[in-house]
Amino acid sequence: MSGYRWDFASVFANFDLLLRGLVGTCKLALVSFAFGLALGLLIGVARTLRNPLVNWPATAFVELFRNTPVLVQLIWFFYAFPIVLHAAFPRLAGAKLDAFTAATIALSLNTAAFAAEIFRGGIQSIARGQWEAGRALGMTYVTLMRRIILPQAVKRMIPAFTNRGIELTKMTSLASTIAVGELLYEGKLLSSIIYRPIETYTTVAVIYFVILHAATLMVDRLELRLRRAD
Repeated sequence: MSGYRWDFASVFANFDLLLRGLVGTCKLALVSFAFGLALGLLIGVARTLRNPLVNWPATAFVELFRNTPVLVQLIWFFYAFPIVLHAAFPRLAGAKLDAFTAATIALSLNTAAFAAEIFRGGIQSIARGQWEAGRALGMTYVTLMRRIILPQAVKRMIPAFTNRGIELTKMTSLASTIAVGELLYEGKLLSSIIYRPIETYTTVAVIYFVILHAATLMVDRLELRLRRAD
């Protein structure tokens, strides 16, 4: 390496490929995070209920997706899920699941499993007196959650969701294994064209750092505002 000459010129000359990959990364992360939060809220609430018909399936879902590797989930949804789907619904024979859709499903479900535990912990952290006060006012469970519990719990969950969002954005790089056009995949493609892997992957790493660090600073500022508001 002592005689290696760094040359980023060819990387910058084809920077549009990396920008295209960055767009793919952001799209995959945002869509998966949105679906994951929505589903995670439902599962997290189900985990707080005592009804075993609701609690047990929710618990099984969380344990399944928390205790299997994300890469395995991505590959399973891309290769195996269409086969299972065709077996269950013969009319769908011949239908294909594109790589982006498979990655979105896998990452959304994985995010939902972790988000569910964050929601469950946040909901259970609210003092019991808050629940009792809401019930004394005649509030239904849904109204109590919407007006009293979740507004307080969400503030406590923001740091955990921030970390989850950062982890999810980094996990999108695994989608390159099934040829999703995200940042790492485009970096691999560019490296094979210009034969500059060190410069290419260094640039990819810098892009990841800049985007994620900027997002972290924004969320830190949001947390500070919420504390001042309290």
